[in-house]
Amino acid sequence: MSRRKRKHAHANHERWLVSYADFITLLFAFFVVLYASSQVDNKRVAQVSAAIQGAFQELGVFTGSEPGPVLRQESAPPSGKSVEDVPALERIASAAQSPAGTGHGYGPDIEKLRRDLEQALGEEIKKHEIQMRVTPEGLVVSLREIGFFNSGDATLLSDGQATLTRIARVLNEKGFQIRVEGHTDNVPIHTSHFKSNWELSTARATEVVSLLIEQHGFDPGQISAAGYSQYRPIAANDTEEGRKINRRVDLVIVSRNLRAAAPRGDLQPGQ
Repeated sequence: MSRRKRKHAHANHERWLVSYADFITLLFAFFVVLYASSQVDNKRVAQVSAAIQGAFQELGVFTGSEPGPVLRQESAPPSGKSVEDVPALERIASAAQSPAGTGHGYGPDIEKLRRDLEQALGEEIKKHEIQMRVTPEGLVVSLREIGFFNSGDATLLSDGQATLTRIARVLNEKGFQIRVEGHTDNVPIHTSHFKSNWELSTARATEVVSLLIEQHGFDPGQISAAGYSQYRPIAANDTEEGRKINRRVDLVIVSRNLRAAAPRGDLQPGQ
């Protein structure tokens, strides 16, 4: 019998090309996905930018007093470009860096307002009846209990009303939004008029708001009242001096345009 010759299978040395082609295909698909995800809808970017700018304004980042909706009053884009060509976040940064009062910001000129009030209230500041400080929310004018209220009472004294008139003259002509906050120390109160510090702090804030609206013509839509009792102290309550500082009514002055920074309805559900 003759031996059959065994046939040896031919080795295919090009099989690696199949795996390589699969890898290249997957890599191409990956970069296509990256490219597609980078194409962001301009309208949605503008809406998100408006919300971010509104949040920054609440923190006092932007300065200036020109009214107008967010991202409508913008500086001119670089030559040859439309506003839509300028990235939204770049426009926000540009607005944040604009000098106060140049028309490119949306908040109050805090430093100028502070100087005007210091000039009008110099005597009260020297007597420590009024203290001013700048916070992320805006300028805070603290009316201390001494000179404005009798202890445990919410009726503004006649001298305090005269001081409030001078404050109102400065504020009302500038169109600011104002939040009036009542604060007390931590000594409990229980009288026929006020059963706790909550009622006292709220009543004092409401008294100031009523005077500003009824006697000085403030827009009721741009002013509000709040009472915080002893729970937002600015000094320690374990000393008499600290308690005197905490018994106060704060006028928190912010731009009237902050609430209009992000108009309702711009961001729809699912956007």
